[in-house]
Amino acid sequence: MIMLRSIVRPEKVDNVLAALMEAGFPGVTKMSVVGRGKQRGIKIGEVTYDEIPKELLLIVVPDQDKDFAVKTIIKAARTGEKGAFGDGKIFVVPVEESYTISSGIKQNADGSTEEVEI
Repeated sequence: MIMLRSIVRPEKVDNVLAALMEAGFPGVTKMSVVGRGKQRGIKIGEVTYDEIPKELLLIVVPDQDKDFAVKTIIKAARTGEKGAFGDGKIFVVPVEESYTISSGIKQNADGSTEEVEI
């Protein structure tokens, strides 16, 4: 399993969520965050804004779906045809296991599942 941590522009979140849903990835966690990237913030006149609002989307997908999910996010989050500074970033992280709280089911990275004794 792979976790994709996508930082995107707030105005692109609805596009990304709709594209992920349409692509078959309905499970997404969304958080409002602030930060800056390579552009080091935005300078307007004498004021520099170095904490720019963004949205962080977390999604876990099977290993074989990683490239498709990444391309789906990029296509939906990109500004214009070629993109622009500040469009965001995707971080790819391996996931060893996950647990469903309601059922107590553990899913391993290889796709196998087992019930957790409580």
